[in-house]
Amino acid sequence: MRNMGVAVAVVLLCWAGLAAEKFIVGSDIAWPPFEWVSAKGDYLGFDLDVMRMIAVLEGYEIEIQAIAFDSIIPAVIAGQIDIGASGFTITAERAQVVDFSSPYWVSDQMVLVRADSGLNIITALMPGKKVGAQRGTTGAFWVEDNLIAQGVAVELVLYETYPEAIMDLLAGRIHAVIQDQAPSEQAVRQYPGQLLIAGIIKTYEEFGFLVAKGDPKKILPRIERGMQKLRETGAWDNLVSAYFGNPLEVIEAAWEACISILTVERDPVRYAACLAAKVQELRK
Repeated sequence: MRNMGVAVAVVLLCWAGLAAEKFIVGSDIAWPPFEWVSAKGDYLGFDLDVMRMIAVLEGYEIEIQAIAFDSIIPAVIAGQIDIGASGFTITAERAQVVDFSSPYWVSDQMVLVRADSGLNIITALMPGKKVGAQRGTTGAFWVEDNLIAQGVAVELVLYETYPEAIMDLLAGRIHAVIQDQAPSEQAVRQYPGQLLIAGIIKTYEEFGFLVAKGDPKKILPRIERGMQKLRETGAWDNLVSAYFGNPLEVIEAAWEACISILTVERDPVRYAACLAAKVQELRK
């Protein structure tokens, strides 16, 4: 009986260890529709919900931490966070220091200008113009590599977040912002009649989730399995239809109505279906 008691205790300890397994997800939560803070202070967005849904499917917990974009990779390298989920383009330079999941999104860069500026994609990037981008992003790298390094005397103005760049653009302090496609379209949706997309820069960037080099905690196989399950069940498509092309206030209301299905009932497939249906209902 004593041996049986020891065996039961070991099983319970092992179970407790598994139940307590948690990974910290770092994200720059100021980039809708991939991640943002709702009017009620909730963290939501496509990337964050994918992380939540995969955690449920793969049997672990996550803690989402807001962190500046250009600090996420250093934090992953230092072991302060486990996963970077913030619309990271997979690049050769980044892949030297972290490991990426398979691509989950493809994006181009867009040139945003004020609607009353009279600028187009050529004139917005001419010498003397001030072009805004978030620090550490491929939008900023594109300006550095394709304009400044080629002798085009634009002034690159760097920001901690893209919403700050958008605010300066609206205020007339800069002439253009270079940013990924979906967030640029969302910005135009947020400020109707005030912003327009002057043009598209075809960069064909692939987004990936990232972990420490060598994946010491073996997180990537779980992320890959989770993404596959989401696609096979239709949950991925429902999440895309909910988060892209819709006003933020509609998404927030739908998220609030449905999120308990994921966090309490632990049903990612039904949650994604609820979110997509509720967004469509609220848009009617």
